[in-house]
Amino acid sequence: MACGVIIVMMSSFAPVKDTFTPAEQQQISIETPGLFSRSNAFSVDFGALGSNEYSFPLPVGKAELEGGNANLRITTKKGDVVKAMFDGVVRFSRKDGKFGNVIVIRHSNGLETVYGDNAENLVKVGQSVKAGQSIAIVGGREGRVFCTFAIMVNGGRINPETLIELASHRLRKQEVIFRKSGNRIAVAVSRKEKAEEKGYTASNPNTTNRLDLRKLKEHEWAYPLPGCKVISDYGYRGRRMHTGVDLKTKPNDKIYAAFDGEVTMSCLYHGYGNYIIIRHPNGLETHYSHQSRNYVRKGQKVKAGEVIGLTGRTGRATTAHLHFEAVFRGKRFNPSQLFNHATKQLRPHTLVVKGGAVKAEK
Repeated sequence: MACGVIIVMMSSFAPVKDTFTPAEQQQISIETPGLFSRSNAFSVDFGALGSNEYSFPLPVGKAELEGGNANLRITTKKGDVVKAMFDGVVRFSRKDGKFGNVIVIRHSNGLETVYGDNAENLVKVGQSVKAGQSIAIVGGREGRVFCTFAIMVNGGRINPETLIELASHRLRKQEVIFRKSGNRIAVAVSRKEKAEEKGYTASNPNTTNRLDLRKLKEHEWAYPLPGCKVISDYGYRGRRMHTGVDLKTKPNDKIYAAFDGEVTMSCLYHGYGNYIIIRHPNGLETHYSHQSRNYVRKGQKVKAGEVIGLTGRTGRATTAHLHFEAVFRGKRFNPSQLFNHATKQLRPHTLVVKGGAVKAEK
């Protein structure tokens, strides 16, 4: 990954509202207010979505591209129900001269989805919907039963196959960058580095890997942000997974390397902003993001307790803080299994990874 050339930032657009202007309720294609107000680009990590955060519009239908690859025609049987692809709010629900009964849903990730040629719309403008919720009865034209489906960004349609595997109906597990260029939207795929590419290979399911934290000497570890408080813990935020812990003190506070190691990544990285990964010889990797400034470069050797950057709010952050992640042998785990955030001390136990999880043993 060529970190030196990454300049994409997440745009900071407002949460989806439940009221829309008359124009938004009457036009299928219309710009999304505020979508590019702070940046000319934003990215969506579709690989981070859970199974309940995505649904193909007609799970048993056959999908074919049409209209210059701007639409999907999903053929199914009469009486089938059309599903919302992501969580969102209905912006448009009415009859259109070209596509019959049409629904447009605006999503908090910046996208809009369009469902046309419905026999009946089941949702109204301003209504919140969940991924997989029934929103319409499938219709069609000229004796054929189908839904005309499209994905829009800022009123412009993108090729649905960029996001969806048409044969399997699966969402592609990738990060996609949407960049405004004049009146057009450029779409690029930026696949996130896997743990194996960032450092340690994930463990063999039949192999047990252990790290006894009690054996580390005092100078061999350091809490990354002394004096901090936890403002967002590891785990699910509603239906979204938060893959690290957010630690807050004050803007431009010093961030310390947790252990001795080598910097394998230090650059501006999409929604993470200024991002650092350090690979440690004990099998751990630690990740630090949203810095106002990185003090280390890729390939640099660092010691535990060495200052590697300053807290900031680069990337997709609403306040200056440190987003801290921990990985053991390719498996991401809750950083509270590594550090006690209240006492700022290393946990007195052994980390064990076997199969798909990291666990703590006394």
